[in-house]
Amino acid sequence: MDDKQHYMRLGLFVVVSVVLLFALLFILGGRSLFQPKITIETYFNDSVAGLELGSPLKYRGVPLGHVSFIGVSAPLYEEDVPVDKRRGYIVVRATVSGPRTDLWQKELEANVKRGLRVRTELAGVTGQQYLAADFFDPQNHPPLPFDWKPEYEYVPSVPSVASQLLTSIQDLVANLDQADIERLGKNLNALVENVDRKVSELPVAALSADAAGVLRDARAAINRVDGIIAHAPIDEMLRSLASASVRIDTFLADPALGQTLGNAGAVSGKLRKIAESGEIDQIVKNLDRTIQRADALLADNQYDIRGVVQDLRVTTANLRTLSELAKRYPPGLLVGGPPEKVQLTNDWKKPEKVQLTDESKKGSK
Repeated sequence: MDDKQHYMRLGLFVVVSVVLLFALLFILGGRSLFQPKITIETYFNDSVAGLELGSPLKYRGVPLGHVSFIGVSAPLYEEDVPVDKRRGYIVVRATVSGPRTDLWQKELEANVKRGLRVRTELAGVTGQQYLAADFFDPQNHPPLPFDWKPEYEYVPSVPSVASQLLTSIQDLVANLDQADIERLGKNLNALVENVDRKVSELPVAALSADAAGVLRDARAAINRVDGIIAHAPIDEMLRSLASASVRIDTFLADPALGQTLGNAGAVSGKLRKIAESGEIDQIVKNLDRTIQRADALLADNQYDIRGVVQDLRVTTANLRTLSELAKRYPPGLLVGGPPEKVQLTNDWKKPEKVQLTDESKKGSK
């Protein structure tokens, strides 16, 4: 009886251990078995060294899935194609899993048109590569050409940074191989000799003296500027600037300025309305017609106008003569010409009677 209980306990322990093991495995990774999955594939025309099965697939650093297949396009899609016409691409397939995989699959075609591409990138300093999905310019990164129907959802690829860098280095090395190094070395030697000869021909002493003179002049100029700055009324200038700033602020804050600007705006609006209504054009036309009429009138009566001008000149001369006469003898404007001269005797105590002429008598009356 004891043996049976012992075996029952042992069997129960084994069953419980297996159940717990399966539960632990389900918690750690078994749940992914029940999540929706899709498989995408892409093609590379360069090396994918460092990319292995199980390498992660990430979208801007966010895990999406893992690499599930790495192969060559020849045995998969190009068995019936002649060898010299095969593409020879590297086919990489990745499994995408997650709670919103169905949405990702639904929008995959639209995202590819927008520029969704995948490429290989290095994971830190370990050298291991992974697939990275991101958006690129579809005009600069078109899909690779192929003649078969992909077995899974197709996402184009772009060259990796390491591949581009390696290609650039290879192009540089090829250009260096084509360059005439020997001729380049001779040209460099000739250039160095010419520079050395020109330097030896330079008047170093004169240049040094000139440089010393320039430094002295610069030092004197700096000293003068320092003296000017030291004696300049900088504090007074700053106070004046502050006072001017306050006045400007007061002027800008004056309501009259705003009213003036408003009036100017109103006047500008009225002028704009007048210009738009065409009144200015009408006024200009009327002035033009008036000037034309005046010009025609002057052209028809130019001889009459000349006679009038001459008469005005004569009249002006007469008026000038009359004015001079009035200055010399003002009464003469009323009584006629000037009186005759009076003859006085030597006896000033008993002056003789003055004999007036008939004209003087008439003037005195």
